[in-house]
Amino acid sequence: MLDAKLLTRDEVERHSLDMRQFIDFRQATLPNGMRIIEAYNSSGLTFTLLPDRGMDIWMAHYNGVPLTWISQGSPHPPDTAQSWLQQFNGGLLTTCGLTHVGPREQDELTGEIRDLHGMYSRLHAGEISIDRHWYGNSDYSAWLNTEVAESRLFGEQLVLRRSYGLELGQATITIWDTVTNRGDQSVPLMLLYHFNLGYPLVRESARLHTPNAGVFPRDTAAQAGYQRWWEYGSGTPGYREQVFFHHLKAKPNGFTKVMLGNEDLALALDWDTAGLPYFTQWKNTRQGIYVSGIEPGNCVPEGQNAARRNNRLVMLEPGQEYRSAISVSVLEGKEAMREAWVGINQLQDMGTAVSGCKLG
Repeated sequence: MLDAKLLTRDEVERHSLDMRQFIDFRQATLPNGMRIIEAYNSSGLTFTLLPDRGMDIWMAHYNGVPLTWISQGSPHPPDTAQSWLQQFNGGLLTTCGLTHVGPREQDELTGEIRDLHGMYSRLHAGEISIDRHWYGNSDYSAWLNTEVAESRLFGEQLVLRRSYGLELGQATITIWDTVTNRGDQSVPLMLLYHFNLGYPLVRESARLHTPNAGVFPRDTAAQAGYQRWWEYGSGTPGYREQVFFHHLKAKPNGFTKVMLGNEDLALALDWDTAGLPYFTQWKNTRQGIYVSGIEPGNCVPEGQNAARRNNRLVMLEPGQEYRSAISVSVLEGKEAMREAWVGINQLQDMGTAVSGCKLG
């Protein structure tokens, strides 16, 4: 990471006329026709956005080190004839929703069939724009803005407006989402941010740090690993995924923080639990597909049927807006990681259990 003194407005403008030299979102098209947008900001953090897959994040690196896992042949063009698992790109962020998050199911009331984790990740983004600004002499930001619609005749009429923010020289991604119900009927809103971390960021002895008021294993496979839910093992053939639901603690302003990584490098998430009261941990240390998820959401991945039965299903009324804010930061070195660890421990000791999180 560059010395911040080299990235002040005075120094930059003394040496360059075009800020794209230091920070930008650069658009291109792959041979398979998929659009991509490359992001960089002179911090060592680079990542690739996929406009044709909900403007999610695919590749991500820090100083050349991969932060995530990707599937063979990805990024896959959206294809509704294939299952969600066949279409899964891996990548740093896969958004699940907007009306269903969880297993494939048939609706108990209408008979509708829903695929795993909903339709969002196969939707196209439009209305793409980029804003760039100096703030004083030391702060410069670039924002990519877009819209993704999920709609069907006589059904849901939702639009998600997403903004990705970069600060010059900072290894952080800020994500602002607003979901609006443009229809005339209330519709379920299930939204989960599936951040996927891979090797070597996650490897044997990597740990997840969370400030929690309780941790709940999803099933018998998770129950078997409950005593060591925070610790990750080496790549293991035939490993059965383990999923844990966390009731987190937060600051008085509603924000919380988690961190996953090894002794040299980690990734931290900070977010507002007012919109995202749930947190899911997906442990998948299977050989070859070694990828694990840390997943804030307004739900857990149980599907509409179970969420309705468990009184956890959020409904978005006509004209209503839902907002979320997440900050994704790469932490390098013991000092940065210790600072985050201390903050999480303070939340563990003094934070308040997140309201609106209905687990048990």
